[in-house]
Amino acid sequence: MTLVDNAETRSSETSDLDFDAIVIGAGMSGMYQLYRLRELGLKVRVLEAGTGVGGTWYWNRYPGARFDSESYSYGYSFSQEVLDEWDWQECFSGQPEIERYCNFVADKFDLRSDIQFSARVASSHFNEDANCWDITLADGTRYRTRYLVAAIGLLSAPTMPRFEGIEDFKGQWCHTGLWPKEGLDFSGKRVAVVGTGASGVQAIQEISKTAEHLTVFQRRPNWCTPLHNRPIPKEEMEEIRAGYPEMFTLCQQTAACFVHTIDPRGTFEVTEEERMEFWEGRYAGQGFGIWQGNFRDMLTDREANRLMSEFVADKIRKRVKDPETAEMLIPKDHGFGTRRVPQETHYYEVYNKPNVKLVSMLEHPIERITETGIRTSEQDYEFDVIIYATGFDAVTGTFDRIDFRGTGGQRLKERWTGGPKTFLGLMVDGFPNMFMIMGPHAALGNNPRSIEFNVEWVRGLIGYMEERKLAVAEASAEAVADWNAFVHMKGEGLLVNEVDSWMTGINMNVEGKQTRTIVRYSGTAPEYRAKCNEVAADGYQELKFS
Repeated sequence: MTLVDNAETRSSETSDLDFDAIVIGAGMSGMYQLYRLRELGLKVRVLEAGTGVGGTWYWNRYPGARFDSESYSYGYSFSQEVLDEWDWQECFSGQPEIERYCNFVADKFDLRSDIQFSARVASSHFNEDANCWDITLADGTRYRTRYLVAAIGLLSAPTMPRFEGIEDFKGQWCHTGLWPKEGLDFSGKRVAVVGTGASGVQAIQEISKTAEHLTVFQRRPNWCTPLHNRPIPKEEMEEIRAGYPEMFTLCQQTAACFVHTIDPRGTFEVTEEERMEFWEGRYAGQGFGIWQGNFRDMLTDREANRLMSEFVADKIRKRVKDPETAEMLIPKDHGFGTRRVPQETHYYEVYNKPNVKLVSMLEHPIERITETGIRTSEQDYEFDVIIYATGFDAVTGTFDRIDFRGTGGQRLKERWTGGPKTFLGLMVDGFPNMFMIMGPHAALGNNPRSIEFNVEWVRGLIGYMEERKLAVAEASAEAVADWNAFVHMKGEGLLVNEVDSWMTGINMNVEGKQTRTIVRYSGTAPEYRAKCNEVAADGYQELKFS
């Protein structure tokens, strides 16, 4: 730990600050960070671009949006009152219930009194003379703060496809991640959905129920498996509540904080009959069990992955009546689980409906959007509504959209050219007193479990600084280099890092993001927490304090 004593300077400058800490974003990360920083007696302000809390669950209002982690494992664990009072209605709750939950938590702890809504951050520049962050909102409002916490989410920067003529379309159109609060009515309408990622799969299932005709434009299919959602009866909710301590302990022990954990056996350590029986059980089970609870070599052994992929492919062929359509829905460019696995409820059966058509954008690329619809290389389509389920500029995209500048005026976006580099996914050298919740190279998975850990680690560090009257904390370049090397080492041998996806930094709709990079930590969550806890226990030796 490097320490330079300038406590007197710090004291004189503190009065010039608007806040001790500013948190960007009022999603699950931002709300919890506010709660924890209040405990330190700090003056905190949360800046939120939307008009309500919830983050992901505020913006993504499209029909079918819901958890794909079990509801009761996804909620906060820090408050016994919240656990006692909130009843989840479904095993995998939909967006309306999730947004209600976020508002319930905000009301319970009076969080809104320290949240400024409709406050989109345009820039955050570190002021070296005053050792603080100068923040400017899109409307020109300026604030100064000692600490800056970016709680801006992994999947919070919607990306539109780079088609010509999008603005020319005369009908209704929107991105799934920017859904209008008033909703959209598809009854009796000709609807197009562009994209078949997780959001697209969920939306397609619901839109097909009311649209007069639905045309799905698919670039590359994904491996989708059944969610098996159902209501939670009152009596069962009481049993879940009684078992919360054991369940949260389990989530702390599993590789990605889910209630599912990797099977210790290898694919070829069992007989073919045992293997098929195991996979049938996983396919009939709930949620991510088939992805997160599969054989230990499924994501490292090519032959094991091929067999698993063929198992799911056969399920698709049995569920889709038209063989040609079925083959279009079976991925050919990646194996099962090497990209995020969308969870579905009768998704494949949608394509058996007479009012639904699937168009391959690989065979018939979209040439442009017209005033009346979509033109492909094959034909013109007319639509009343176009939905773009074209995903997000993931992990680093939300940081790219804010002009973050550290010491010497260095831009964070430029620092991360060629791939992000962080310390523990929480800090970046050259950006003092800036902390990230679920930043690049942090442990992902059942995210609220990791969110709580990240928030508490940041709270612990800031508390450490406040007790010792330290003005500035910054990760050393050596610590960032070491963590970056460790993250890359943990990614070696994983099939997922050989595939184009948001998990490898790929986004065909964003300039400069067509080359694979390591944007996430691929080790286990328990190992990640141990590394972070070791840093804190050793007095943050990897940081420079002043």
